[in-house]
Amino acid sequence: MQILAVTVWATCCICCIAGAEIFTSIGQMTDLIFIEREVVQSLKEYIQAEESKLAAVKRWANKLEVLTHASTSDPEGFLAHPVNAYKLMKRLNTEWSELESLVLNDPSHGFISNISVHRQYFPDEEDEKGAAKALMRLQDTYNLDSESFSKGKLPGQGQNSGVRYNAFLTVDDCFDMGKTAYNEQDYYHAVLWMQQALRQMDAGEEAKASKADILDYLSYSVYQMGDLQRATELTRRLVSIDPGHQRAGGNLRYFERLLAKEIREVARNKQDPAKEKPIQLGTYERPRDYLPEREIYEALCRGEGVKMTPKRRSRLFCRYQDGNRNPRLLLKPMKEEDEWDNPHIVRYLEALSNEEIEKIKELAKPRLARATVRDPKTGVLTTAHYRVSKSAWLEGDEDPVIDRVNQRIEDVTGLTVDTAELLQVANYGVGGQYEPHFDFSRRPFDNNLKVDGNRLATYLNYMSDVEAGGATVFPDFGAVIWPRKGTAVFWYNLFRSGEGDYRTRHAACPVLVGSKWVSNKWIHERGQEFRRPCGLTEVD
Repeated sequence: MQILAVTVWATCCICCIAGAEIFTSIGQMTDLIFIEREVVQSLKEYIQAEESKLAAVKRWANKLEVLTHASTSDPEGFLAHPVNAYKLMKRLNTEWSELESLVLNDPSHGFISNISVHRQYFPDEEDEKGAAKALMRLQDTYNLDSESFSKGKLPGQGQNSGVRYNAFLTVDDCFDMGKTAYNEQDYYHAVLWMQQALRQMDAGEEAKASKADILDYLSYSVYQMGDLQRATELTRRLVSIDPGHQRAGGNLRYFERLLAKEIREVARNKQDPAKEKPIQLGTYERPRDYLPEREIYEALCRGEGVKMTPKRRSRLFCRYQDGNRNPRLLLKPMKEEDEWDNPHIVRYLEALSNEEIEKIKELAKPRLARATVRDPKTGVLTTAHYRVSKSAWLEGDEDPVIDRVNQRIEDVTGLTVDTAELLQVANYGVGGQYEPHFDFSRRPFDNNLKVDGNRLATYLNYMSDVEAGGATVFPDFGAVIWPRKGTAVFWYNLFRSGEGDYRTRHAACPVLVGSKWVSNKWIHERGQEFRRPCGLTEVD
């Protein structure tokens, strides 16, 4: 009955997280922690049942051993006593059958049934691959070497960070990370993680993966990165370990021919031969990708390259915002701070209470689904690798808290929310991010704009602190906005003319340590004609 109860409880718990892409939301991943706890409890109950069974069998064996020792020493004398003769008949006819039933009773059935129910809700291969890629993304964004990850040494894990748990990667973990990258033809990361697996194995750590397999993947990945000399040396090491390896011999002969040719060319051009150094972060250049501002964006995520000068800082102020003498803000105006001067970005303090945050999360969590983006060519909503989070949309009439938050946004911004989108709640998963993007639509004939117009402004509530990472950055003008629980930031996406302000291209940096919760309110143009009148110039 206990195992059945566990199954029913866990099934109710995990209905909301069935399906793939669990890794995209830390909030939903927390359910898996409790599910795993229940499975472990079920496993312990199974072990206890097996131990009880084994103890009973041992008692039988000990009793029978004593009995058979006496009976076999003088069989006829033993059976001369009629009681012994009767009990022998009884044992062999009845009691041995009971023992047989005891042995055949399999306590594993309950556990197997339980875990089978759970397994259909477990993360799948895509989740594991997504989580591995997330670690690589964090590695790139925050310039972390594989050894730092392997030893669990991450920024933001100081004494006051709230992160109490450390974690380590084994040789097999690093090997699997490398294989994930290799299978995606991402040889840059395959080298980093296979090298880390080899380093830990050389240090004496035991593993299921063989050194030959690690060297096989590593040597070919290094070759793909254009390092022929190192690929040759690694392949020689592989051949010395496993002379009969299926590919190593042929690869070695091929590499040696290419290396000999390369050495002749170096000598002909009188170049200094490259010096052999240990493979580490920076040994090879990371391949360029589709994002033109990649380096600027990632530097800002690390807090580097911020263009906050003393002159600009002198133009930033704080004030009490009463919403142009809004009655609801007269007695308790909102605390407002300038985050940036041009374009103007402000932060509101005490924008949400802890109670409101928890209610919003409670309402959103059962509905969280993989966040989507609008395809710029087709206009169709689709998932994208550059947006890793889950989101839910909450209507104002669902709960008084949502209605109150919407009213507060209208009061403090002076803009109507009647034509705004629903409150979007987002939770970022492992390495959760949203790469540089515009909030406003750049498609002039977008059907979604015909009724309420474009996204005039963005109001972003931070509903959690983030120990490391997770900043909102603006690559165009070098601004970084760090998450602070209970605060909100606000900016306009459009000029008064209705033209898009392309400077507002922004990004949500990957979350390195912690869980990031935000809620967005996108305010549209319609209804703002007298609240934010049009300007006379295009960029007014």
